[in-house]
Amino acid sequence: MRSEQSLSRKSHFLGTKIRNLRKRNHLTMEDLSARCIRLNPESAPSVSYLSMIERGKRVPSQQMLEVIAAVFQKEISWFLDEMPEQEAITPEKGRRGGISGMALEPGFLFSQDILQIAIPEMLSQTGISGRQFAHLLIRAHQEHHQNHFPDLERVAEEIGNKQLGLTVDDLTALLKKQGVKIKWFDEPVSLALDDMGGRSGRLTTSYFEAPGTIFLNKALKRQTTRLKYDLAVHLGHSVLHSVDASRSPLSAGRTRIEQDADNLLTTPNPQDILHAWRDFEASFFAGALLCPKVPYRQLLDQHGYEISVHQKIDVSPSVAMRRMTVASPYPHWHYFDAYAPGKLKAVYRGNGIPLPWGNMRQVKDPCQHWAVFRMINAKVPGESSAQLSLLNVNGEPRIYCCESLQVADLAGNPHVLCAGIDLNPAIDAQDGNALELARELKQICVDRGGSAPIPLAIRKRLQTVSRILNINWIERAIASDARLICSRGAVCPRDPSCYHTDE
Repeated sequence: MRSEQSLSRKSHFLGTKIRNLRKRNHLTMEDLSARCIRLNPESAPSVSYLSMIERGKRVPSQQMLEVIAAVFQKEISWFLDEMPEQEAITPEKGRRGGISGMALEPGFLFSQDILQIAIPEMLSQTGISGRQFAHLLIRAHQEHHQNHFPDLERVAEEIGNKQLGLTVDDLTALLKKQGVKIKWFDEPVSLALDDMGGRSGRLTTSYFEAPGTIFLNKALKRQTTRLKYDLAVHLGHSVLHSVDASRSPLSAGRTRIEQDADNLLTTPNPQDILHAWRDFEASFFAGALLCPKVPYRQLLDQHGYEISVHQKIDVSPSVAMRRMTVASPYPHWHYFDAYAPGKLKAVYRGNGIPLPWGNMRQVKDPCQHWAVFRMINAKVPGESSAQLSLLNVNGEPRIYCCESLQVADLAGNPHVLCAGIDLNPAIDAQDGNALELARELKQICVDRGGSAPIPLAIRKRLQTVSRILNINWIERAIASDARLICSRGAVCPRDPSCYHTDE
């Protein structure tokens, strides 16, 4: 009884602190209640009770406060401090990870007329097609919105009833409701020359033929997860763009766009942009249908964001990892899909992480210390690897953590999937100085030639962040060496530089 009275007397800022700490960590009340329930079902607050605590209508019991404190890795005394620091109870607004935007001057150079003249010339000089440029525009739009497209989510949820684990039969039935017929064709893997003169496999997995027939490659029968993805994409096209709308064929390995790039115009035209946008919408719809946001977030939370959750709902690792960037309450994610020897086929950078060499084209010398490129030549396909990396962004170091996985596509090409986060905002949210910590860890790595074990004091601070975010692979990464990485050879932070050559 005495402890309850003590809590009541010291609870002036309690609700405000819990609310703002929850918001700083991007958790909804449902998220926080679910996390508490997993720690202690008997003492955990319900969503409605948590709401009353935050509004100052209720004071939690000692046991309930202990559970809430455990979620946020705080001492109970922190919640009961009657004279809190202002920054301890005030949430930060608008903070984003990675690169911050800056005003472009002089503004008249970015007028529509000037851009319409300059863009075709730029494309011809850089060697990318109008369709590829349209995809870059869409990716920038996607990153600007941090992968949140509620209208597409809503349509997918209505079609799939927010059901995790849809089967091939479920998807086939949904397509039939749209008036779509399914036929099968047989086409083997073909070999195509890549940008570096090597050969890579390519396989057309499915295509659409008006007025309403989908043709599926029989090769999809041996990989259910890819079959489900193709069905979901075509369902997305049918729902969003009408049954008979034109759409791009789906393929594994080198796409037709890449293969035929030399024959495509370098001037973006409305048809290129329309097709690229429709492809993006249908792909996003497919992910939202196969991994509906709320139940998928709950599944990720239950399993600490392990990549292996894809097996529980029979989706590909690629779909599972891309959807993490949407479903997670933490917004500062990136996702890469890399093919040997160094081409990023898919990129998402909601945390603004610089690309390893500035664009998505293949180059001979990407930074070999990026986890996604280290894993390309991994000896054990299917083995995952967690890595903590330090990268200079705008002249200051940031701490990134990722999990990478080597897989093979349906055409037999090995590639690496990588999902990662920017840890600086999470460190700052726990009243830490992320920049100071990153500078210290970077200097330790520089002194050790580019990589070093993480000191115990820093490791403990990162473990706290890992447990609050509830991402298991962060703890695995901090048990290994931290690595310096760079986006350009000219700014390699290692001494001696990896790019040093004798003249």
